[in-house]
This record gives sequence, structure tokens and C-alpha cells, in this order.
Amino acid sequence: MTDEELLAGVRDAIVNLDIEGVQSASEEALKNGIPAYRVVTEGMARGMEVVGQKYEDGEYYLAELIMAGETMKEGMAVVEPHLEAGDIESAGKCVIGTVRGDLHDIGKNVTVTLLKAANFDVVDLGVDASAEQFVEAVKESDADIVAMSALLTTTMVEMRNVVEGLEEAGLREKVKVVIGGAPITPEYAVEIGADAAAVDAVAGVRICSEWMK
Repeated sequence: MTDEELLAGVRDAIVNLDIEGVQSASEEALKNGIPAYRVVTEGMARGMEVVGQKYEDGEYYLAELIMAGETMKEGMAVVEPHLEAGDIESAGKCVIGTVRGDLHDIGKNVTVTLLKAANFDVVDLGVDASAEQFVEAVKESDADIVAMSALLTTTMVEMRNVVEGLEEAGLREKVKVVIGGAPITPEYAVEIGADAAAVDAVAGVRICSEWMK
């Protein structure tokens, strides 16, 4: 098999949500001398792009997005020991979390997976993250992007607190801010001083990737 065919096998396993398939296809590619970074960038990441497109086209739903993330995670477990430091150039650094008072994490977790698939370094603050935690994480990581999620209208106000916290710390000019979650609108992003609102995880990652180009 050619390199292209082997890498297509990795890609298709991700698209087909085939965990065993992605493991065996990744092992096969490595065995045939394809560098680990190519297995990730030309196999798995391409597969996640196809999954994202299928989601946008209404062919896949949230369950498939989550499953694709799990499939990639298992593929990465095979490939990671073969990756050398600096093999894959980082697309940028993103601090992400669900804001204080909100314990919903499905959308946030899918976004984390997709960001990693797009080669972002991700600092995941989890759920119920305070403005102080966001600010501290930006300082420590020298992040390019802050991504916030909220599912409850009552916790949306915390997003404004994070933006204000970044301003007070003198960090707002250094980072782009994207917000997402069911109640979030582009108008609300403008109102609180964020740079963008994402309708879903796929859109959020596209926004982040565009910013870093």
C-alpha cells in the first residue's frame, strides 16, 4: 500500500468512528515507515475535518462528534510514543473552560478535542472556572485565545467578568476571546467585549484557526 492509502485508512477510521480500525491503521502506517506526525496531521486531523463537515451538513450529530473525539484519542495513544518534541507545529495556545456556576461540559469537551486535532495547545480549566482562574491561566501559558462556554443564562454574566478580568490584568489586548453555548449570541459577544460567538464546537475551532493564520 502507498503512504496515501495508509493515511487514508487512518482518516476513514476516524470518519467511521472505528476505534479498533484507527488503532490498527495507525500501527500499520507506523510499521510502514510513515512518520508519526504525518499519521496525526494527514490521517487523524483530516478525518476530524471530515467529521466536522458532516456535522455542519447535518449528517452527523453531537453524539458522532463526541465519538469521533474518542476515536481520535485512542489513535493518538498509539501514535504519541512515536512523536518527537517539535514534530507537530503548534497552531496556537488556547485557554478554555465552562464559566463559574456552570457544570455543563459536553460542548466544551468536544471543543477541546477538536482544538487538539487542529494542533492547538489547550489549557482546559474544566467547569465552574472563575475569572481569576482564566486570568491566571492566560498569564502562565502566554495564551493566544480564551474560549468560554456557558449553557445557563444565569451563568452567561460570568463571561463579562472574565473579559473585565483580562482587561484589569492588562492581558485583553494579547488574546482573542470566543464564547459559546446554547444561550450565546453574536450580539452578546459584542455587548461583553468578546471577539466572537460560536454556534457550536466546529464553528468555534474554525474561528480559532482563522485567527491564528
